[in-house]
Amino acid sequence: MNSRKIRFGVLGTSRVAIKGMLPAMRDSEYAELVMVGSRDPEKAKIVAEQFGAKAWGTYEDVLSSPEIDAIYISLPNALHEEWSVKALEAGKHVICEKPAATSYDSGKRMVEVAKRKRVRLIEGLMFRHHPQNIGVKKWIRDGVLGDILRFDGCFAYAMPDKSSNAMNKSLGGGSFNDQVCYPVAASRMIFGGEPDSVFCKIENDQGTGVSIKVHVMLMYAGNKPAFISSLFGSYYQSTYGILGTKAHVRMGRAYAVPRGMETKTFLDKDDNVEEIIVPPADHFRLMLDDFCGEISKGAESTKDYEGDLLAQARVLEAARISDREKRMVKFSEVR
Repeated sequence: MNSRKIRFGVLGTSRVAIKGMLPAMRDSEYAELVMVGSRDPEKAKIVAEQFGAKAWGTYEDVLSSPEIDAIYISLPNALHEEWSVKALEAGKHVICEKPAATSYDSGKRMVEVAKRKRVRLIEGLMFRHHPQNIGVKKWIRDGVLGDILRFDGCFAYAMPDKSSNAMNKSLGGGSFNDQVCYPVAASRMIFGGEPDSVFCKIENDQGTGVSIKVHVMLMYAGNKPAFISSLFGSYYQSTYGILGTKAHVRMGRAYAVPRGMETKTFLDKDDNVEEIIVPPADHFRLMLDDFCGEISKGAESTKDYEGDLLAQARVLEAARISDREKRMVKFSEVR
């Protein structure tokens, strides 16, 4: 990897930025936090000083700085496309919080700019870099689970406060945007490809209009299903399970894993349930370091972050169409 650190600016001072990505930048060998941008300059200054950034300012100040190579975007969902495109047009690499795109067309616009400007773009689905998921993928490659038959994923938690971004429709809130992308991405990771078809049912909150219950069935090659739910107003669940011909595996905490938390994976095989403890890991830093490494490789990079972002956006667009038209939607229909 190039010895020079990738210099980052940050747009937004969200809770996920402060708890996740900013500590990762502070601790990384390959990234350096240079500047924090916010609509509130005083808040930007406080956060910059907290994490050792030497500068702060508006979003525009961050994008125009020649001292910055890459941008981390942690703004409300509805603003992701706008500010990702502005950052990419400014010649900056971009890490955009999930969901990077709130429509397939949005994703296509973002990826087109990234390719035209020859900069990198990745969606912030950090959980995929956690060692527990790397371990499960190895089990699949090694045949421990046998042939994969089905996937079950759920991300659910208590009803957000009515004043929060999660309950604000104009800001892109709702369970569909905030939660369902995680188990959808996990199913794509496990099956190693994209579904053939998608069926989705969404229930909206009557007061705010945001989605609060989402149920999705994805059918992968060989008629292998992924059953997925995301819910507001529930007992906390952040898990997925995989059923194979030889074993079943379940993650105790799959998606939002604090960097100081150990996780548990349960492997049910030969009538015995083995509990595997996975030591704490910072999946924000693992993804950040991976991204910095690929930036440093330049044209030699082999990772298609942009294609992955686009495929994820395409699956979610099929889900929206399915709910709207009340039918199963073929993946190939979304163009």
